[in-house]
Amino acid sequence: MTITGAIRTYRLQSPSTPEELERRFSGMDGKMLTFEDKVVIAGYYWNGPGKPCYYGAVYEWLGEDHSCEGAIGLRAVSDVVFEHDGDAVAWGIGR
Repeated sequence: MTITGAIRTYRLQSPSTPEELERRFSGMDGKMLTFEDKVVIAGYYWNGPGKPCYYGAVYEWLGEDHSCEGAIGLRAVSDVVFEHDGDAVAWGIGR
C-alpha cells in the first residue's frame, strides 16, 4: 500500500508525534512501540468477520528531538493484513 493510500484508508497521521500515536493506538485500536530509531504500529482495521484485521506501519524521526513530542513521519505500511498484532509488530521491526 502506498503512504497516501494508508493515510486515507487507515486514517494515519503524518507527520505526527509518538505521544499522539500512543493515545490513538492503545487498547483495542492496536499497539505502538519505539524500537531503536523507529516507531512501530500494529493497527487494527475491521475487514469483516473471520478476516485478518491488523496492519503494520513504521514511522521514523524527522529531527533530533527523539522525545515523545518529537516529530515523526510515516515511512512504510504493510501490503499484507495480518491475523495477529504480533505479526504486524514483527513486520515493522524487520523494516
